[in-house]
Amino acid sequence: MSLRSQGTALFLLLLSSTMIPAAAQTGKEPSVSGKDFDAAAADQARRYLEEGRETFRFDTFGSEDFWGGKLKLHEAIAGEKLGGKGPGLSPKKALELGLKVEVNAIPKDIAAALAKGEVDLDDPASTLLLLKANAVVGVTGFFGEDGKTLTSVGIQCAVCHSTVDDAYAPGIGHRLDGWPNRDLNIGAIVALAPDLTAFTEMLQVSEADVKKAVEAWGPGKFDAELNLDGKAFRPDGKTSATLNPPAFGLAGVNNHTWTGAWGTVSYWNAYVGNLEMHGKGTFYDPRLDDAEKYPVAARTKQGHKQDKEDRITAKLPALHFYQLSLPTPQPPEGTFDRAAAEKGKALFNDKAKCATCHVPPLFTEPGWNLHTADEIGIDDFQAKRAPDGRYRTAPLRALWNVDKVHKGGFYHDGRFATLEDVVEHYNDHLKLNLSAEEKGDLTEYLKSL
Repeated sequence: MSLRSQGTALFLLLLSSTMIPAAAQTGKEPSVSGKDFDAAAADQARRYLEEGRETFRFDTFGSEDFWGGKLKLHEAIAGEKLGGKGPGLSPKKALELGLKVEVNAIPKDIAAALAKGEVDLDDPASTLLLLKANAVVGVTGFFGEDGKTLTSVGIQCAVCHSTVDDAYAPGIGHRLDGWPNRDLNIGAIVALAPDLTAFTEMLQVSEADVKKAVEAWGPGKFDAELNLDGKAFRPDGKTSATLNPPAFGLAGVNNHTWTGAWGTVSYWNAYVGNLEMHGKGTFYDPRLDDAEKYPVAARTKQGHKQDKEDRITAKLPALHFYQLSLPTPQPPEGTFDRAAAEKGKALFNDKAKCATCHVPPLFTEPGWNLHTADEIGIDDFQAKRAPDGRYRTAPLRALWNVDKVHKGGFYHDGRFATLEDVVEHYNDHLKLNLSAEEKGDLTEYLKSL
């Protein structure tokens, strides 16, 4: 055989070996069958659901070293009579600040005493009992060896993105994961902390200025970019904080936040876990090195966080999975006029132009769902704080619920108090020329989503 013939034969042999599956070449069975692979996928889904739920509800990511260790918030909660500082935080005051209590976690003896009116809701000691029982949604208390002294406090995802159904009393009920806590006055709680040095040093402002900034947030709002750009207030003097968004109904939705191009759900989980909850972990985003746009983040190198202990990164897959599993709550019977909603649906998809951006059934664009302020007819202050200066097309979710999900209004900052206001805005901005009846029908359809 010539060298040329030998080369051709070798080429054909190599070609055939690459086209034949490895198992067929060796005569062995594949290591994982299709059936086994399906079972493994199902098993992972179940495991991720359980692990993600546990993380969402109970994992502090080590944030107790910040909220307790640095801010000493636990001292303000306990009060001076219980080894802390000040008057302490009673259950009554905690509920007024929007903190929620999971009724199923309350020990039976305490629940019985509550029912009889035997628990002093004005006593911080009762708050410590609830913390010890892990009954305060999104907050974990850490106690000393005596089991009574509160030594630190940490927070979970659920503190902002869960509420309760008020089944027992206002603020006390069964968990509603993914529902935004629009009662939670995060800023007022932060202002209770005895030591705000961590914030004064980060922002390079006085303690008075820190308190002025966070106390301006009000119920249901949080400024997730104050730690990046230091802009506590908008040019009109109002707070820069935005509403806590729902964390349900996000499957298939790109860009998790109000404004554009921060990233997906998993990006935002990493961002919040590291830079807002102040947990222990790793976070990388070189965009935060832009000293002109993000002076605070650039100076403090927040885009390059790498703690010795990482209690966040390994939790991100299951946490992401659990959040995507959370369904959008459906409107109860009587929440909207069905006949009007049917007419409104036709308007939504045609004359009113809503479906141009809010594409059913995602009710946001599949793909790059971002728009300039001019396109939606509002100012660009909040958009400019984001990487690409745009607003995300918010997925339309549970618009019927204004008692909890949309308490505080619509849009990122609640500037529109009602759905009617939103419809009127677009009617004017897009020159839709909708009649009063059409606007009413469109509103009823929005309530059905």
